[in-house]
Amino acid sequence: MILEIAQIDVKAGSEAQFEAGIEQAAAIFKAANGCRSFQVRRSVEKPQRYRLLIEWDTLEAHTKDFTGSQPWKDYRALVSDTFESPPHVEHTELTLRAF
Repeated sequence: MILEIAQIDVKAGSEAQFEAGIEQAAAIFKAANGCRSFQVRRSVEKPQRYRLLIEWDTLEAHTKDFTGSQPWKDYRALVSDTFESPPHVEHTELTLRAF
């Protein structure tokens, strides 16, 4: 399993618009082939910064099957107007679970 971490900084004053759009986008991720879970976290120190934590079966489920697809375009249409800059995306693998 792969965890995608997407850091998104939104334009000042567009936090509510982003949150409304990403809430709608949750259904898109839920329906995506290979997507296991989807959550959004907002930074306490930097309230314009969000992190999407998305679990995928494989890296390819995200990078080949989802990215660039029509559902991906639909997701981006819901939120990309709020982006201050392009998202920073990183993929991680679990190396230790302590609890």
